[in-house]
Amino acid sequence: MPSAQPLRRLQPDDINQLNDVYRDAVLTQAPGLYESRQIQAWADHADRSHAVALALREGYGLASLDGESIEAFGILQPPERLSLLYCRGRSCRQGRAGSILAALEAHSHRNGVKDLCTEASQLSRPLLERWGWQVDGEEWVRFAGVWFRRWRMIKHLTR
Repeated sequence: MPSAQPLRRLQPDDINQLNDVYRDAVLTQAPGLYESRQIQAWADHADRSHAVALALREGYGLASLDGESIEAFGILQPPERLSLLYCRGRSCRQGRAGSILAALEAHSHRNGVKDLCTEASQLSRPLLERWGWQVDGEEWVRFAGVWFRRWRMIKHLTR
């Protein structure tokens, strides 16, 4: 079970902090799992593509805080898809991503979503599997000009 972490709903003016968390998460946690060119392409993606801004604008997201600092965040966009889940390196292994995931799953369930899906990286797959998500397939995608292996995952929200 996740430890109790203060969570709050994401706001439009959080975008700079979210991009910083995204970049930090990739730069601090991907070495050893990804090649340096993959890491750089992935880390730069949020600023170049505006992917985080789009998910923030169109989705439902939560942040885990340390004071006023966003240390981790997750966004559902559309409502049945976990679009983003990132945590700063200094704050990983504190239950933050698990707390966000549990809250997003509960939100989805309350809103009638029966199944959640996502595309998981090597970083997120172990966490998702601990939370009962299942691999639905493996795929290779070109992301920010570089090839990445990822897993389509699903979780049935039944209680």
